[in-house]
Amino acid sequence: MSEYQYYEFLAVDRPLAKEEQAEVRGLSTRAEITATRFVNHYHFGDFRGDPTAMVARLYDAHLYFANWGSRRLLLRLPAEVLPKKTAAPYAMEESLSVSARHGHTLLDFSLDAEDGGEWDFESSITLADFTGLRAELAEGDLRPLYLAWLAGLRVWELADDDEEEYTLATEPPVPAGLDTLTGCQRALADFLRLDDELLAAAGETSAPFAAAPTAAERKAAVAAFVARLPEVEKNALLTEAALGAGAKAGQKLMARFCAARPAATGTGAGATGRRSAADLLDAAHLRRTERVRSERRAREAAEAARHRAAQEQRAARLAAVAAQPEPVWQEIDTLIEQRKPAAYDRAITLLADLRDASEQSSDATAAFDRRTAALRTTHRSKPALLRRLDESGVGAP
Repeated sequence: MSEYQYYEFLAVDRPLAKEEQAEVRGLSTRAEITATRFVNHYHFGDFRGDPTAMVARLYDAHLYFANWGSRRLLLRLPAEVLPKKTAAPYAMEESLSVSARHGHTLLDFSLDAEDGGEWDFESSITLADFTGLRAELAEGDLRPLYLAWLAGLRVWELADDDEEEYTLATEPPVPAGLDTLTGCQRALADFLRLDDELLAAAGETSAPFAAAPTAAERKAAVAAFVARLPEVEKNALLTEAALGAGAKAGQKLMARFCAARPAATGTGAGATGRRSAADLLDAAHLRRTERVRSERRAREAAEAARHRAAQEQRAARLAAVAAQPEPVWQEIDTLIEQRKPAAYDRAITLLADLRDASEQSSDATAAFDRRTAALRTTHRSKPALLRRLDESGVGAP
């Protein structure tokens, strides 16, 4: 398999200035570069830039994957929107790291694997599949972080077998709505190869996700919240917006709005008590075992149904042959006259039908034996046909 690596960066909160575009152009002469997007792929060689540094300074999201299995998603959010301390409990060495850079929180979702993947690497995924995660996180929806922690737990399980460590490790706060993931969250779960049974086990203690308010309800709630803000804070936010930091000022305001309405975020502890990694892995194992058993039972039932259907079709076929055997004998004569291997094989199959149909009575069996003996005599100069008759056992010589 030839090498393939894909790099994509997106600037969401603000476009890159011309000098910043020139800076990243210096990292790649072949990349597609605009004020908001950088895309390149490699069939040989490597990207010269530092993706972490580029996201910390310039971009809000980065996607990387390679056809040998490595994959990475970097998201940057203002620290006022998602503080590092909020995301840190979900960090997992195998799948998610959390850091603070230049007033932002950086989320590094990653997975290293040596077995490649299921994607058409050159066309199937882009950052557009994941950028909605930033808005969800900004709204206080921490499901993407919990999904990454779960994916890391699965990697840990496959790499190690330290039962004591599993017992000591405790899950982070369980967000609501793990059984109703958004499209972006489902894409992230697939990206990190999250085990479905482990996700289902984790979702057992996840509360239902609060229904999203309508646009009118949301506007009214935000307006009421802004009206209650002290005048000095409103003035500060307006000043930031006037000086060109409108997006950042808006993010700060929405972060405060979400923080003031925790029930609306759909997050929370979920369970009365947090489970250990061992508890989750055991629950996932039980689900996996039951799924395998259920699939086996379904396969066995389907095979039994196919067998019954085949028997019924065979019985109907033999009944029709027993009722009108002469057309079948005529078809056999026609096939034999073709003197072709495939025609001989078909003739033997029809003879087998006649033999099985004749077993309904001794008279029919005797008639079949006479007709078969006569057929052998008539076609004694056709050794290929006679050999097939001998090998099949239809009409003993």
